Amino acid sequence: MVAPSSLEALIEALRCLPGVGPKSAQRMAYHLMQHDRSGARRLADGLLLALEALRHCRLCNTFSETEICGRCESGKRDARLLCVVETPVDMNMMEQTHAYSGLYYVLMGRVSPLDGIGPRELRLDRLLARACDGVVQEVIVATNYTNEGEATAHYLSEMLKNHGVTVSRIARGVPVGGELEYVDAGTLAQALRERRPLAE
Repeated sequence: MVAPSSLEALIEALRCLPGVGPKSAQRMAYHLMQHDRSGARRLADGLLLALEALRHCRLCNTFSETEICGRCESGKRDARLLCVVETPVDMNMMEQTHAYSGLYYVLMGRVSPLDGIGPRELRLDRLLARACDGVVQEVIVATNYTNEGEATAHYLSEMLKNHGVTVSRIARGVPVGGELEYVDAGTLAQALRERRPLAE
């Protein structure tokens, strides 16, 4: 039995989601059409609304419905600190720590030459202008510890080091609550290299 073309189009559209393969997309499509048509309508409406309403904040580049997002407009943030992250999800994770009160810049990706993503595609000129606005004193690079994230961090460090701002990198090591026997050797080695004195 051949699925109707509209159903095939829905299945193919769902495959654009990360981690969704052909079978998962098929299950989702059939579930929405068979058991949750009102949910399908809400999903469609939500996607259309987001596509029409969302843009990028002029200052931090995250998603916003206004030219400047509420976080960037807040007078309670420390404008001397600028944390660079890969995605809005990473920014949200940083916020959940309640340990950072500065501002952000969201790259919306990472340097990945194999995928054809370089400094131009990430519009790093906008980050440079933001970091060199005369207010920012420290740029905290919080890219992921993947090969691409490390390459991005190195590129940003080289780009910013001669512009009068301090550039730092988030630390890595043993997770809070982690037990050494379950930590991989690479992480443990990095924790040793980044050790610091105990407070007296």
